[in-house]
Amino acid sequence: MPASRYDVWMPSLGPSERLLRAVQAGRITWAAFAAGYRAELFMDGPIDARSRSIKNHGQKFTLRLIKRLARSGHVTLMCHCAEDEDQCHRHVLQTLILSSRV
Repeated sequence: MPASRYDVWMPSLGPSERLLRAVQAGRITWAAFAAGYRAELFMDGPIDARSRSIKNHGQKFTLRLIKRLARSGHVTLMCHCAEDEDQCHRHVLQTLILSSRV
């Protein structure tokens, strides 16, 4: 999607490439993916070794920012998955943003 179509890209909120490839290849279940993704978002240390091209610094702070922005306006979560895809990290992310955990 061209940058002119969105305001901010936050790749740090995506799953690690290792975890994403594992679920796409069927090596892990959706439930295992969702649990692993939630764990990655709340890891205390850097998880850069898990992704070659996308670095995941500051996920907890980014989640708090998104949650605060969502209180005063619309926040749209996008992904390469089809919009009606049930098994997409956007759903896990949305649940976390709406929860009291963040």
